[in-house]
Amino acid sequence: MNNPVYHALASGDRHLAQGTEKVKFFDAAVSPFVGIADDYHNGFDELFALLPEGRAVLSATPLHTRTPRGWQLLQKAQGLQMILEDWKPAPASIQPIALQEKDVEQMMELAALTKPGPFGPRTIAFGHYFGIFENGRLVAMTGQRLHVQSFTEISAVCTHPDYLGKGYAFALVQHEANLILQREQTPFLHVRKDNERAIALYQRMGFRVRGPMNFYFMKRRKRRRATV
Repeated sequence: MNNPVYHALASGDRHLAQGTEKVKFFDAAVSPFVGIADDYHNGFDELFALLPEGRAVLSATPLHTRTPRGWQLLQKAQGLQMILEDWKPAPASIQPIALQEKDVEQMMELAALTKPGPFGPRTIAFGHYFGIFENGRLVAMTGQRLHVQSFTEISAVCTHPDYLGKGYAFALVQHEANLILQREQTPFLHVRKDNERAIALYQRMGFRVRGPMNFYFMKRRKRRRATV
């Protein structure tokens, strides 16, 4: 779980994987996440050769690392990885609706507004996205992302600012957790370290902090010139 992206691309999300045995990534329209095999130190050099100039990537690691040669750091976010340990379900008062391709435009608009993490036109390919609508408008959603062997990530937890405080995030996360548990998988998630409101919600639901997870959003620079 210290290298969730690579191990997801090598297991539960391998049908979405591109790259090589030791360097794997998603199509940019699905996710900018890239994964490099444990203890493989030439990963970003190989990734540089595989991807086009300007391609944005997102790397997740519990370590604090330097920006690799050939890459421009756009943003670093300090986060936490949380795993469901003591499930505390509550009676369901809200029934989320399964989201479909026709909802992608609204999903992208909501993600752009609330910034739960990267969300592209094909992110829905990860599956199991559910939302809550009011008057035909998508106001809250969540889904699944990384599928790491016996673990499944809950992701894109977001609520429109005008609809906070109605219990939508709780209902959606609980719904996803139940789906994952029914498949005998363990739910986990990532959250920004400074998002105290979300962390408190997840802890009330029975998630515990496993450890840090730092996110490096980078862009591939122009191809390096060969030396003579």
